[in-house]
Amino acid sequence: MANSILTRENIKKHRLRHQQMIQISAVICTFNRAGYLKKAIQSLINQTLPDKQYEIIVVDNHSTDNTKEIVQNFRKFNNLKYIYEPVKGLSQARNTGWQNAHGKYVAYLDDDAIACSEWLERIVRVFETISPQPGSVGGKITLIWENERPEWMSKNMETCLGFFNLSNKPKFLKDDREGLRGGNVTYPRELLRRFGGFSTKLGRKGNNLLSNDEIYLNRCLEKNKLLGYYDPDICVQHHVPVERLVENWFYNRYFWQGVSSVVLSHIEKPKKRIYYLLIGFINACYFVLNPRNLLALIDNSRVYAMCKVKERLGRIWMLFRLGLGKENV
Repeated sequence: MANSILTRENIKKHRLRHQQMIQISAVICTFNRAGYLKKAIQSLINQTLPDKQYEIIVVDNHSTDNTKEIVQNFRKFNNLKYIYEPVKGLSQARNTGWQNAHGKYVAYLDDDAIACSEWLERIVRVFETISPQPGSVGGKITLIWENERPEWMSKNMETCLGFFNLSNKPKFLKDDREGLRGGNVTYPRELLRRFGGFSTKLGRKGNNLLSNDEIYLNRCLEKNKLLGYYDPDICVQHHVPVERLVENWFYNRYFWQGVSSVVLSHIEKPKKRIYYLLIGFINACYFVLNPRNLLALIDNSRVYAMCKVKERLGRIWMLFRLGLGKENV
């Protein structure tokens, strides 16, 4: 009996020592993307950082495909953890990730992204050497095209697909307009705990394209003089599925960006319902009276112009919803 107790105590001590060695936790939040997930996990297993110094956490956000099976195929990697999160929502899944992390830092990688081999090592190096210590760290995101890039797609539309490239030199970020992207961003776990992580009123939920969850968190950090830091060598590649290379996907994406902007403003500085109705009415009048909006609706060849119209419509739609007391989307 004594030997049994001793053994259990030794196991606990071993686990504690192991957890204390972990410098960084890499979190992948996933929903029905088993095919891409395999590549994302493999890129994290192939890191130059010694495997004893990091862990991989896969948060399965209510997937109905073979996500769990894919993760189990990597069970030989001892530091891989699978967590099933039944409550739908990217922010919910991201919070589950950091709440179960043992690393000093929590790095987020999209389930359809591939991290460069030195990704984690470079992230840790920045946090440990740059002064003052950043509130968040991230880097470049390039695109993997699964089909030819459409001729109608303008360069600035690539940001909706995950593209992010501020400069070829590392730098502190001035404000959220340069803000790091959620598909390649890392936060100290203590700061996530201190600020409550990601707002569950923002971020993807099921098939809707609500966003701005990392923007809200980044603004909270900035208000406390905790700046983001960009390093182009902390790079990942992001897949662009064929189904996203159609005009309607972009129209939907921009519409939800308009919705997200209003929701973010409401979370930061909530107003009375009459205010939202008034602002919604003013925006609607401006929309109707602006000839550029009508021209974009008539001329479908101007795809980017139509995207901006959809973004304005998303803002108007959400303003009226808030005016009617409907916060959920």
